[in-house]
Amino acid sequence: MSQSAFIRFVKGSGVSSLSLDELKEQLYQYQEQTTRTGKQLGWTYEEAAFPYTIETKTEGENRWFYLKGKNEKYRYMVLGTDTEERDEEPLHYVQVVLPEGATHGDKAKANELCKYIAKKLQAELQLFNGRTMYFNPRK
Repeated sequence: MSQSAFIRFVKGSGVSSLSLDELKEQLYQYQEQTTRTGKQLGWTYEEAAFPYTIETKTEGENRWFYLKGKNEKYRYMVLGTDTEERDEEPLHYVQVVLPEGATHGDKAKANELCKYIAKKLQAELQLFNGRTMYFNPRK
């Protein structure tokens, strides 16, 4: 059974919405950051921190893309953007899906990536287990 996590851009978030290209840019920034960390440590940390390639299929070209694992510990996860109505206003969000067959490593990396993006963009994060983390300023 697949599992989903949601990064919601609520009032007080750093951005009000995120396109697929902007989401990919966040992943590229994460890769760049881990590459710099690896250089400081003297090892290829980026291979351990982001063991995926970004893949796009034609049927999901404007709605989602997936991360394909580079080794047997990691298989795949799907990332997409959408909008829902909440309190009569559009609420933009990113959905991260672990499809059937995803490994424990995929879930750990998905949690890590979700926390990174939500913290950076000051968003609300609903984890795979249903718990919510708030990175947005709340009053």
